[in-house]
Amino acid sequence: MGRETILIIEDEPDLVDLVVFNLEREGFHVVAARSGEDGLKLAAARRPAAILLDLMLPGLSGLDTCRLLRSNEQTSRIPIIMMTARSEEIDIVTGLEVGADDYVTKPFSPRVLVARVRAALRRRRAGEIGDQVVLDVGRLRIDLAKHQVTYEDNPADLTHTEFHLLSTMARRPGWVFTRSQLIDSLHDGLHVVTDRAIDVQIANLRRKLGPGGDLIETVRGVGYRVREEQ
Repeated sequence: MGRETILIIEDEPDLVDLVVFNLEREGFHVVAARSGEDGLKLAAARRPAAILLDLMLPGLSGLDTCRLLRSNEQTSRIPIIMMTARSEEIDIVTGLEVGADDYVTKPFSPRVLVARVRAALRRRRAGEIGDQVVLDVGRLRIDLAKHQVTYEDNPADLTHTEFHLLSTMARRPGWVFTRSQLIDSLHDGLHVVTDRAIDVQIANLRRKLGPGGDLIETVRGVGYRVREEQ
C-alpha cells in the first residue's frame, strides 16, 4: 500500500520545511504549494488524503481557497485542516463555516499537527467503512460506505466533520451528546475546538438537511441529540 499524500498550501518556506520533515518522518508523502491558486491545481491533480491550508496567503486567501476546494467535485470531500496565526474565535468559526474540518494555530507542536492529520484521516476512513453500513433514522438515511446523507431522498452535501457529527449522533437516536463528547469524538481527546465551533457545525448541519434539520434537537444546558423519528 502506497504512502498517503498530504498537500500543504503555505507561503512560509521554513514552516513548509518543518511540516514536510515531520510528516514524511511519520510515513506520509507531502507535496507543497506556495499559493492558493497553485494549491487548487495540485489538489485536483493529486487528490491528496488531506490538505493543510494556511489562512493568510498572498493573492487568493485561505478562506477563498477553502471555498473553491469545497465547491469542486474533485476535491469537495478531502479533509481540510487550517493553519493560522489568528487565534481569535471569529476567524476559526469563519474557517469552519466555509468548510474546513479542523484547525491548528501557529506556533504549533509538530506532534499535535501529526495527531490532527491522523485524526482527520481516521474520520475519513470511518465514513468509508464500518460495521453498520447504513444508518436509518426515520426519513434520514446515512450511508457510511458511500459517505452520503439523504432526507426524504434529497441529498445533503456535508463536509467530513459535519458527516462525522451527524453519524455519531445518529448511531444512538434519542441519546444526548454533550459538546465535550462531540469534541472528543472529533479529536480523540485533544480539547482544541470551542463549544462555539461545535454550535457552528450543528447550525450548518441543520441548514444543509433542510426540513430534516429539525431532527437535530438542542437540549438546553446539555448538548445535542438526533431525535427518534417515527
